[in-house]
Amino acid sequence: MKYLIDFITLTFFYIFVFFKRWKVKGKDVLFVNTLMYIYLSFVLYFTLMPIIASIPFVFNHPYVPMNLVPFIDASAGRGDFLRQIVLNIIMTVPFGFLFPLTRNGAAQLGTTVLFCFLMSLGIEILQPLIDGSRASDITDLITNVIGGVLGYILYAVFKPVTSSILDHLKKES
Repeated sequence: MKYLIDFITLTFFYIFVFFKRWKVKGKDVLFVNTLMYIYLSFVLYFTLMPIIASIPFVFNHPYVPMNLVPFIDASAGRGDFLRQIVLNIIMTVPFGFLFPLTRNGAAQLGTTVLFCFLMSLGIEILQPLIDGSRASDITDLITNVIGGVLGYILYAVFKPVTSSILDHLKKES
């Protein structure tokens, strides 16, 4: 139920705010921005949700500062560090691929990495605030940025294909 409130809110924003703005810009913009919105909704689901139901309890637990020692879990052999590293990389590959598309291909690697970093930093800062059982880690930030870079490389490799698809959608508009 807690998650349902967040998903209803995200659906409301998509239908009544973003869909109308993107639709008038053409099918290509609507398609790419909708993909990015769905992707970011899943990122929220896996990293921060439930958000709205947690707001009243934000100050009911101590805020644990970010672990600033990179890859400490790996060097100490704690937990499932390899799985976490791989999942954090995989999580942001779509961002690196989709972000330049939302900018009509105008976003360079540096801009994409900056926005991927800012998204990841925001998540890492908010995680312990929203849920006292979640930790914030510099390793997550590093691996998320690596995922964004890999996604951008995939974008660059597949740019001719994506351009062709988006041009076709643009012609249909």
